[in-house]
Amino acid sequence: MPAVECREYEAPPAQLADLPPPDAERGSVVDLFCGIGGLSHGFVLEGFDVRAGVDVDRTCRFAYETNNLATFYEKDIEYLDSDWVNSLFAPDTPRILVGCAPCQPFSPYTRRSGEDRAPEWCLLEHFGRIVREAQPEIVSMENVPRLAIADEGRLFDGFLADLDGYEVWAKVVDCADYGVPQMRARLVVLASRIGPIELEEPTHEANRRRTVRQAIGELPPIEAGQVCEEDALHRSSRLSDQNLKRIKAATPGGTWRDWPDQSLVAECHRKRSGRFYNNVYGRMSWDDLAPTITTQCYGFGNGRFGHPAQDRAISLREAALLQTFPPDYALQPPDNQLVIAHAARWIGNAVPVELSRAVARSVAAVTTCAGVSKAVRRVRETE
Repeated sequence: MPAVECREYEAPPAQLADLPPPDAERGSVVDLFCGIGGLSHGFVLEGFDVRAGVDVDRTCRFAYETNNLATFYEKDIEYLDSDWVNSLFAPDTPRILVGCAPCQPFSPYTRRSGEDRAPEWCLLEHFGRIVREAQPEIVSMENVPRLAIADEGRLFDGFLADLDGYEVWAKVVDCADYGVPQMRARLVVLASRIGPIELEEPTHEANRRRTVRQAIGELPPIEAGQVCEEDALHRSSRLSDQNLKRIKAATPGGTWRDWPDQSLVAECHRKRSGRFYNNVYGRMSWDDLAPTITTQCYGFGNGRFGHPAQDRAISLREAALLQTFPPDYALQPPDNQLVIAHAARWIGNAVPVELSRAVARSVAAVTTCAGVSKAVRRVRETE
């Protein structure tokens, strides 16, 4: 992939020194299924003491530790001991356990019956087990909305049962209401043993939602298959000759049905079974929300992932910005060869940072209340 000089553009330097110092009163955080740290980073930016992230994917270690100044543990949650988890928290502060179990098994693309359950479904059950045994003061869980009805609702009901003794708030939220420039709905659960808790009110009303233009409009242009010389993450995948013709025919917000040359339409979409796949080979619109950023967001043919104006799919940096990662968020050492599919998986699986910040602020509203330290001690004395 050739590098191109991005004139009048300089990739932002790492701003780790500018991160707010952790406030012990807010509590200490352990993040299960942490990935590259989208959920953790929201808590870091809101002044929490993020102590550790746990994940089985060792390739996430660099990004997690570099951007969050916390320790990454490569461990399988199935074998985690609750005493070990409790040892990760800072002493004498509210313990905050957060996590987002892998959501692919709950996606409509991988629907399964209760008799053919994906092994990953059990990960949420292990998360609930750790909550039940460790009894942290605060729990936060985020996932796709279909989790609530997966396995006829038994899985989610089981997780809620593990929150016995907690005050629980659970609701499907629109991430765009919290500054995420995407059409992305998520199920958020907040639970507290030290007082009522709920997600804060939306910060971005319908007429104030962030758009694709606001998120990525300042990045320099690149072509398909190129990488910006000043920012290794601002790179896009190559396009075949046929897909280059398709994206040139595509209009922002339109579909392949609008193409003037219908010979470009893929054979599978000419069949009756393909008539509903309107978003593939689509461009985003500058002044609208992006589609949900997925692990396949680097491919023009995988959804509405075409750049609004340039003849290419969005770059990895653009995907990260649409996930509201800071523009200096580093994914791997600069001397490592970046694999687009791997980086897209890290980005697409992450919790959007701005949603994480909203969760963190909601937690802070509970943990920083007057007398909360006494409440924490009182709860622990009863254990």
